[in-house]
Amino acid sequence: MELKDIQAIDGSVLPHYLNGELVKEMFNFTEPRAMVLTTFAGLAKRAGLKPGEEWRAIASTCKNSVEEVVAEMDEAAIQYAFVLVAKAWSQHDHTLWYGYHPETVVDMVQRGKGRLIGGASYNPFRIKESLDEIEMLVKEHGFKYVWFHPISFGMRPDDRRCYPLYAKCLELSIPVGLQTGHSAEALTSEPGHPMYVDNVAIEFPDLTIIMTHTGWPWIDEWCSMLWRHVNVYGMVNAYMPSGFKQTTIEFMDSPRGRNKVLWGSHFYGMTRWKKEFLALNISDETKRKVLRDTPLKVFKLQG
Repeated sequence: MELKDIQAIDGSVLPHYLNGELVKEMFNFTEPRAMVLTTFAGLAKRAGLKPGEEWRAIASTCKNSVEEVVAEMDEAAIQYAFVLVAKAWSQHDHTLWYGYHPETVVDMVQRGKGRLIGGASYNPFRIKESLDEIEMLVKEHGFKYVWFHPISFGMRPDDRRCYPLYAKCLELSIPVGLQTGHSAEALTSEPGHPMYVDNVAIEFPDLTIIMTHTGWPWIDEWCSMLWRHVNVYGMVNAYMPSGFKQTTIEFMDSPRGRNKVLWGSHFYGMTRWKKEFLALNISDETKRKVLRDTPLKVFKLQG
């Protein structure tokens, strides 16, 4: 299967992929700085970065403008991409470190020629403010998704402070995404167990839930939630396909799994991610469903 055989839907793009300079602000905080010394240490070493330049390790994977990303989407046959506001909490500095201003993402979406779709985010320490912001972004700017990072806030997805978000997404008829699995940053990972989505899925059976980040290292839990709950899907973003665990690949390529999985390039490169995925030893049916058919259904998009 060739790159242009499927018009794909990228469900996860962080704003700094469209403007690598945005990474600088992240590196004012403890967790991103530590991440480059651990998770992305190889990338930083290859780049030969000096102290104080660590942010360039992440920026090196990014583009310089909205226009450059849209051009890449044309070349890689990606019809739509979701750009996420993305709020995350620094447990060390006690403030938001992923705190992209909604106006930044709104501007990117408006310049995206109809190809970029906005995703809002949630801060459970500012519940009313967050809910008002989500409603505004959906109703005034056509955002179609909320992605929430409960791990950074030290909360399980079934924490009572998360439930107002679920009610709002249900009211607005949009999916909610939850990061599951461990954290690439130095954050408490225990709340990332995919099984903590169990109660949420049962108590909100009409809410579409997307468990992002593959659920690693608790992949079996992640597969179990997708297998057991009609309203739960999984997104294989934030990891390159060449690094997927065999359990993930086998479940995704199974008759049950191929209807429950979406993808997202995050900030690793749309073209590279799609090429690696197409190179996996899985069926063409699975490739088409993960890259296009399931995202169309889950996000309620026109083909």
